[in-house]
Amino acid sequence: MRRVIFLADTPKGRTFDVLLILAILASVTAVMLESVAPIREQWGDVLWWAEWIFTILFTLEYAARLASARRPLKYARSFFGVVDLLSILPTYLVILFPGAQYFMVIRVLRILRAFRVLKLAAHVREANVLMRSLAASRRKITVFLFAVFTITVVLGSLMYLIEGETNGFDSIPRGVYWAVVTLTTVGYGDIAPQTPFGQFVASLVMVMGYGMIAVPTGIVTAEMTVAARRDDRECDHCGERGHASQAGYCRTCGGALE
Repeated sequence: MRRVIFLADTPKGRTFDVLLILAILASVTAVMLESVAPIREQWGDVLWWAEWIFTILFTLEYAARLASARRPLKYARSFFGVVDLLSILPTYLVILFPGAQYFMVIRVLRILRAFRVLKLAAHVREANVLMRSLAASRRKITVFLFAVFTITVVLGSLMYLIEGETNGFDSIPRGVYWAVVTLTTVGYGDIAPQTPFGQFVASLVMVMGYGMIAVPTGIVTAEMTVAARRDDRECDHCGERGHASQAGYCRTCGGALE
């Protein structure tokens, strides 16, 4: 059961993943349709039954994953384990809040069912490569984000001094907000420099923004190149993943790989 549920290197495993993906897409579609008032009024009962059918199916799947995982607690605390729990928990919690005074809480809990769409990533092999790449580059990304934060604070303070309150920069946080919007090339346009010197600084920030976008892209791409050289085989002895594609033994415990 573990091989069928967690791995996709067998016909049964691939069939299980395909069926689960179709169920996830159908469930998320039902959640989205339920938010449309005319459809909810006409097909409310059908969507309600569909919701409970999907919830029961995903509950059985979650229980099977816990039962077949080598380390159930590790799976339950993992990212995909939390997502699997969030995909079924809101439907059951709605039963505990039947009163009209809890209507807003119910709405929030029902919206959380859209977390099921995150379950799709667990069944796409390339998603594992992306997750490993992001994990390997987290320190570099953290340093980069800290540098960007420093730059936005400096630029926001500078624009506050240049433009002043008369031109909409009434505080340093307001200037930092403008710097973030401009540096990320979003450009809402709700606040803009009016003085020639301020517009000159804004031009430099806009050009700088294109370079800022390229940095994290290059970091993650480099790590993806390294991660793509590894496969997703799991060691039967210690559960380690991410071995080299030609490896015959686990890099952690030395156990033979399948």
